[in-house]
Amino acid sequence: MVATLFIDGTWRAASDGAAHEVRSPHDQSLVATVSQATQADVLDAIGAARASFDSGIFTSWSFKARSELVSKIADLLERDTDVIARKESDDTGKRFIEAQYDVADVVSTFRHFAALGAKEHGRSVDVGIAHVSSRIVHEPLGVASLIGPWNYPLLQIAWKVAPALVAGCSFIVKPSELTPQSAIALMKIIEEAGTPKGVANLILGPGSVVGTSLISDPRVDLVSFTGGLTTGQTIIRAAAETVKKLALELGGKNPHIIFADADIDAAIDNAVTAAFLHSGQVCSAGTRLIVERSIHDRVVNEIVRRAAKISLGGPDDEMAETGPLISQAHLNNVSAYVQRGIAEGATLLVGGKRSDKPEHAKGWYYLPTVLDNCQGKMYCVQEESFGPVMTVEVFDSEAEAIAIGNDTVFGLSGGVWSGDAAKAARVASALRHGTIWVNDFGPYRPAAEWGGYKQSGIGRELGEHGLGEYLEIKHIWTNNAPSRSGWFKDQ
Repeated sequence: MVATLFIDGTWRAASDGAAHEVRSPHDQSLVATVSQATQADVLDAIGAARASFDSGIFTSWSFKARSELVSKIADLLERDTDVIARKESDDTGKRFIEAQYDVADVVSTFRHFAALGAKEHGRSVDVGIAHVSSRIVHEPLGVASLIGPWNYPLLQIAWKVAPALVAGCSFIVKPSELTPQSAIALMKIIEEAGTPKGVANLILGPGSVVGTSLISDPRVDLVSFTGGLTTGQTIIRAAAETVKKLALELGGKNPHIIFADADIDAAIDNAVTAAFLHSGQVCSAGTRLIVERSIHDRVVNEIVRRAAKISLGGPDDEMAETGPLISQAHLNNVSAYVQRGIAEGATLLVGGKRSDKPEHAKGWYYLPTVLDNCQGKMYCVQEESFGPVMTVEVFDSEAEAIAIGNDTVFGLSGGVWSGDAAKAARVASALRHGTIWVNDFGPYRPAAEWGGYKQSGIGRELGEHGLGEYLEIKHIWTNNAPSRSGWFKDQ
């Protein structure tokens, strides 16, 4: 019987013995068999997290001590980089070298929060009364449900787990059922590092089975979720009854604006990467290209030429530049998305179909795709495909570029390319998105906050605010010379 659930400090099988097979998106080979939790298992995990938090076993640790724990976890993750990267590569189908980069980013995330936790927390407030002490203190929020996506499984979980540990929260991790192996590896490291029993718990299984209690149970104080808008809206509704704190990153349809005065060669190269890295399975992917009309042909023709030459392949294909989509269902969704765009009037310039190479026959490979002549209200412009599909729109003025870039319900990220620094700054300021890259696209650092405007989510991860999501703020007023208030007459 498979025992890959971690509840109250113990590795165990699902209460009904159920298990789930994880298969590679590259060739459908079996890469792991893991436990599939029941509702009873979820309730046990919540109970363990609640009990550990209420006991004070971890909240009694100082910020410094918890930061040292997180630093030790970073060291262990670095030690096991290749082992964890292999698991992530197997689950996602991404190239092994990309998975190694991802684990390095995970290590950096833990080191960032370890350093942040070691800083002074809280402050004194001068209330103008000599005998009164007024302090603002930061305390652990409570029990958190941490729900991750399948595209960057360990990285997105790390953005939640590291600050939760530094803050002193207890938590339940729920990775995607498609990509569970790196979360299992992380939990083993958390255990090895000496985290108290019951603080960290791991539940595996589809959201339809295990998600409801993680969101609605009154013993859970915070839900942190990264994933799609529809699921995010469901979480908001389910969490409303108990007025939980929410931290949600719900994706985006990210504008990538290129002005005629930009470094065109650099802009084109970055546009290709922004749209087709990890086959577009990136929440911040720059798949909405918005290009000044006068350079449209030059930019788009070169992007099409390069897209057609992108080499697809599996985790260990040294010639591959990107990999497969995560599943057959997702491939079907991307294909339908492209066909709908064409039906609405977009012009297919390259791709638009599944790879027909024999070596890709068993995997979920979809060709890099460019749709031209797109208009703002098209489905393919307003909705994200989460696949390797770039849409192209044109503009004639700075104001029009801004209007197009903001014409979306999302607001996660965007890019601006221009040789005019003042213009680039104006556009960056005007775009309603959480991260804007100027003459670049895609880099991030753990010290900088990450999150979106509008329907791209609630709250922030990383930076200083990423820790703040897991803390309660308390004001303590102490009168060191107590006296009668004298407000009402003493009759």
